[in-house]
Amino acid sequence: MAHPALDTAKEKMDGALRSLNQQLDGIRTGKASPALVENITALYYGAPTRIRELGNIATPEPRLITITPYDPSVVNEICKAILAANIGVTPVSDGRKVRVPIPELSEERRKEMAKVAAKMAEDARIAVRNVRREANDEAKKLQKDGKLTEDDRDRLLEDIQKATDAAIGRIDAAAKAKEAEVMAV
Repeated sequence: MAHPALDTAKEKMDGALRSLNQQLDGIRTGKASPALVENITALYYGAPTRIRELGNIATPEPRLITITPYDPSVVNEICKAILAANIGVTPVSDGRKVRVPIPELSEERRKEMAKVAAKMAEDARIAVRNVRREANDEAKKLQKDGKLTEDDRDRLLEDIQKATDAAIGRIDAAAKAKEAEVMAV
């Protein structure tokens, strides 16, 4: 039987995985991907705005990202934001469009990127474990307050652990896939 505490925990664990996948999308591999720049924020009339909201992002070639802003006055801000993001690329602007050539990754840079991905995965695992701890505390409190029997509490704790193991397995798989993608030449 599903319990609201278990449902909430699963939802939060899924949130940690979604967040990790978004972060991993931003890690540069050897090929162009709009995910590399779309969540970088540039100032637009003083307000930080995501690049994906400022213009069209395209990958016309395997090693090139182009950004065509809806408002050409923001081209320089987009260039500054991409440089400030420190993702290892240098944007080039012609006043109307921003071109971001994707250089080949050196072996050293690949290893660095793999370490960054591993750190992100570890942060996601920690988040999942924190969710497990909160859910376990909730289950123990419900049993103490007489809203759950000891057997129900034990079953709930077991289900929470199963959900945790599954979430960590998905995190490990995502991290391993990203590492393989980054290390592929």
